[in-house]
Amino acid sequence: MKRVLLAVAAMVFALACATHAGAQEDRGYWHPASTNARAITGQIDISESKVTIDFWSFPLARIRRLKPAEVSAVFDADINAGIEGTLYRLHVPAGQRFEHKNTLCADSDTQWMATYATGRTLNVAFFSGDDLPVFTFDAIQNTSTLCGAFSFAR
Repeated sequence: MKRVLLAVAAMVFALACATHAGAQEDRGYWHPASTNARAITGQIDISESKVTIDFWSFPLARIRRLKPAEVSAVFDADINAGIEGTLYRLHVPAGQRFEHKNTLCADSDTQWMATYATGRTLNVAFFSGDDLPVFTFDAIQNTSTLCGAFSFAR
């Protein structure tokens, strides 16, 4: 009986650790991998309470998990892979300049950040606008609030 309880406790602990690790996989320091990340954002560092883009830090609040269909709509990821992402709220002023004096959202404040990580790759999309972005294929295709999508690596 003791062995069964110990085995169950070990499985519960392992599942809790795996769930926690999956929720944190976008955290940490990332190097720019895509051309636009090298040209605009430079490096990015995501922590629980802030995001640092090219040495500039901004407060960050986790809003919710993104479902696989939502991730697929924004990042053109395989919907069948079951990859979840995260939606964050942040505020990057329109006038904030990064690499090569570029901004994230032209003359609009950046209000939202969507991420998904797989392996050693992180994909990030920034959005402007006060309203929560809609993560469907049609909405993303017709939105004027998507500022850009960027890829990073470890």
